[in-house]
Parts: sequence; structure tokens; C-alpha cells
Amino acid sequence: MKTISAEDVHAALSYPHLIDALQDAYSKEFTMPPRKVFLLDDQEDNHDAFALLPSWNGNIIGIKAFTYFPDNTEPYKSLYSKILLFDRAHGEPLALVDGTSVTFWRTAGISGLATRLLAREDAKTLLLLGTGNLARYIIRANLSVRPLTRILVWGRTSSKANAVVADMAAQFPEVTFEVVENVETACGEADIVVSATGAHEPVVQGDWIRPGTHTDFIGNHHATKRECDTALVLKSKVYADSRDNCFREAGEILVPISEGVYQESDVVGQLTEMCAGTVPLRESADEITLFKSIGMALSDLVGAGLAYRQSL
Repeated sequence: MKTISAEDVHAALSYPHLIDALQDAYSKEFTMPPRKVFLLDDQEDNHDAFALLPSWNGNIIGIKAFTYFPDNTEPYKSLYSKILLFDRAHGEPLALVDGTSVTFWRTAGISGLATRLLAREDAKTLLLLGTGNLARYIIRANLSVRPLTRILVWGRTSSKANAVVADMAAQFPEVTFEVVENVETACGEADIVVSATGAHEPVVQGDWIRPGTHTDFIGNHHATKRECDTALVLKSKVYADSRDNCFREAGEILVPISEGVYQESDVVGQLTEMCAGTVPLRESADEITLFKSIGMALSDLVGAGLAYRQSL
């Protein structure tokens, strides 16, 4: 059985190759039981958790296990993650793969896949909200599927935004990178808006988004929190990575439902349907599209499986 480190994952994965693999996997049959999250004790102030995310398809079986200890201090990390892969034909263990690096790659890969499926073909300007670990991956993924010439980066900490811009400008000198301070103005200039923040209140307002824009919300996993307001949901064609996940955890969709102005049936499609071509995607240059992602174990399986195959 191989052990595949974070460094091995980074060397093996690339865009748009991973996006191609994700699109293919979501268009075919797979099994993905509900993820299990266990709190490690019943103390009221405890947040330490252990989680299991299984999935399998015709080729490979996988389970991602991770621990979350938010109060950890150096030298310990708050999150540790591993993905164990097995051969589907015989059940033989194949590899133990670093899960943290795969999560970065596959999360941004799904953002790139949503852009491929929903953004206008002539989209040129991307606005990225958020400067955390995902930022650089999101930029690379979206650059691999659209002819972007300008990328705007906003973050609550200007030094982090400047660091993202400096890193990416060095890697993609043909693209103009800018740090922006006014989100409203930047939304009005963007063809694609990707939000990957820790915000609990909307950072994007529907009135700021112009016709033809594709929007993508990644950062929030809470039923009562959200990165965009109700107005944007109501003026958009809305898609989800998974209806089940989003109807449990996505405040962007659940808050408008609780307000009585939106229904579950208003969501146009989920990722399996989008990749299989069984739901309408963008149908005009003026439509606003909104994709909400919570995260799915199949994406981990695809990323880890690709890293394993590349290591052979």
C-alpha cells in the first residue's frame, strides 16, 4: 500500500485535468453514504470532532477521515485529514493519501467545474472574495476553464490580499491582478464572483450583481449563516453541489426558504444532473447563475484516486 504525502498530491494534481476527472465522475454512477461527524465528548464547550466521509464508484472505494480540534495550539494543527483508498474489484488497500491537500484541490476544482458549466464563455474578469488557503487554488482552477484576463481579490486583511495577488501575478504574468477594497464596485465589474470567506453575514448583495454574472459560494456551511443575501438568490438560477447537503447546511438557500420567499423546488439542479446534462444550464448571456457548494466525499475520492494513479 502506497503512502501519498501532501507534496506528492501537489506534484500529481493539476487543472484542468482534475476538473475533467470530477466532471466525468459526477456524470456516472457512484455511491456516497451520508457523512458522519462525531463530537468526542458531551461537554457543552467541546468542539473536538472526528468525521468519516465514505464513497465509491466502479473503480475505487475511499473513506476520508478527519479530526477537528479548533483549540489546538502549535505545534498541533486544528485539522488533520487522511483518505484511505481500496480497489473496487477485490477490496485490496491501495493507498493512504494526505486529505488536507486533496481537499484544497478538489474544493477549488468544483468551483472551476461550476464555472465551466455555468459562466459565460467570454467571461474575462473574476472577483475572488477571501484570501485563505483556498484562494490560490480557486484562481488556478478558474483560469483553466475560462479566458480570464483580470482577477480582483478582496480580503478583510489587506496584507493577505496583497500576498495572494503577488503570488498569482508571478505565476500568470499575462493576467492583470488587483487588490480591491470596495466589494460593491468590484461585483459590478466582474463576470464571475467566487466567495470563499468565513463571513456569517452576506458579503455579496443581489443589487450589486449585474446581468450575465456567474456567482459561486463556498465558504459557509451553516444553516443560518450565508455569504449572499436573499435578493441574489431570487434573481438567480440556483444550483447546488448536492440538494441533500444544501438543504441541511446552506444558509444561502435555507434562509430565503425560512423567509417564505423561496422553495426547495426552485433549485434548478445539482452537480450530478449538471454533469449528466439532464438539467438546463446557462441559457442566455443575461442570466445570473448561482452555485452553492458544501462539499462531497466523491470529490475526495476523485482527487485522491487521481493522485494515486499519477504516482504509479
